[in-house]
Amino acid sequence: MDVGVWGCRGSLAAPGPETIRYGGNTSCLDVVLSSGHHLILDAGTGMRPLGVMLDNAGVDEVHVLLTHLHLDHLQGLGFFRPLFRPGVAVHVWGPASPVQSLSDRIAIYLSPPLFPVRLADIPSDVTFHDEPLEAVAIGSATVRAAKVTHQGPTVGYRIEEGGASLVYLPDHEPSLGVTLANHPADWTSGYELACDADVLLHDAQYGDDEYPRHVGWGHSCVEHVVDFAAKANVGNVVLFHHDPYHDDDDLEHLLVQARARWTSAPERVRLACEGMTITLDANGVAFGAQAARA
Repeated sequence: MDVGVWGCRGSLAAPGPETIRYGGNTSCLDVVLSSGHHLILDAGTGMRPLGVMLDNAGVDEVHVLLTHLHLDHLQGLGFFRPLFRPGVAVHVWGPASPVQSLSDRIAIYLSPPLFPVRLADIPSDVTFHDEPLEAVAIGSATVRAAKVTHQGPTVGYRIEEGGASLVYLPDHEPSLGVTLANHPADWTSGYELACDADVLLHDAQYGDDEYPRHVGWGHSCVEHVVDFAAKANVGNVVLFHHDPYHDDDDLEHLLVQARARWTSAPERVRLACEGMTITLDANGVAFGAQAARA
């Protein structure tokens, strides 16, 4: 599978000269399978340029896997060009709620006064699915979700293809009320998804000094990301969901802290950035960069 990062900022888009190296768009990944299927992880503002690229390429089927419905993970959906092309099959997956269906909750955003076009008037063929708590086949991959610790119904995703595994946990607070190093693995939020993953993209919104002021907000600090990844025996860690108040220099300072904690293989910890590419295949894992612009 080939992964492209189109947005990795958390909470709020933060464009500007201070964020140019790592990007200001909110969460959105494009995972291209060997079968040609596109799995789009979250619909943050990075979804807008991704949609231009997919529309220009004539892609006629996409699967959008939403972790939750906070606006920083949903705002790009209304600006996703394939959504407005008749005949395109758009499958939207997201966390189930005991109160409303996924389509009804998304329709709150895709309707006036928040948005000028109603969901019912979207011309593409949109199908909604609750998150796959049991593994499902999409193209050449298997996809599985699990509920994780964050405000409101929230899930993470694990995608497996050809023996390689990618795990996406962009909003996650596994340490809530516990010390991860002493906490049983099978009682740790997200562990079942992340266990033995080749690549883990994980919430790293706060520095260790910032986290005590944000306990219970649903996000992680560097210490917790590294401890969680070590507990789950993850191969590579990508720090994700960057705080909108952190500039590029702040992020690089957090990376230094994270690598100092991952003493066995510090080079296996990276910062997510717009344009980053990740290839997972029989040869292993390869990271690269490309211009994530249409």
